[in-house]
Amino acid sequence: MTPQRVTLITLGVADLERSKAFYAALGWTPTNDEGEVVFYQINGMVLGLFGLAPLAKDQGRPDAKLGTGAVTLAQNFTTDADVDAAYAAALAAGATPLKAPEKVFWGGYSGYYADPDGHVWEVAQNPFWTLNADGSLALDTA
Repeated sequence: MTPQRVTLITLGVADLERSKAFYAALGWTPTNDEGEVVFYQINGMVLGLFGLAPLAKDQGRPDAKLGTGAVTLAQNFTTDADVDAAYAAALAAGATPLKAPEKVFWGGYSGYYADPDGHVWEVAQNPFWTLNADGSLALDTA
């Protein structure tokens, strides 16, 4: 088993029901809802939403003030129009706009929004990357 992998990304959220509604509005369907945490299967890994206080307790630091915004999650698309549609859908679901999609210095097209808890998402089209049919990246490892 390769050590270079991520199997689960967990986002701490202030209001689990609000976050579940936001991701549902984006078309996400939970794979498992355990009450304090909900999981979504995504292309070989899982995204979890976990209440901030229960997450801090689970980490063994119940009094910690957990923060957001230092990590960017990204979704890549095959066209600029798909990026625009994903950005518009996120805003319609309640996301905060950070940077509207635009042509960028590295040759692609991207924009950023924050989910209701401030977790930053990038939506992008990268002309140098190929996407598999399921939306996962097909990076050349040669």
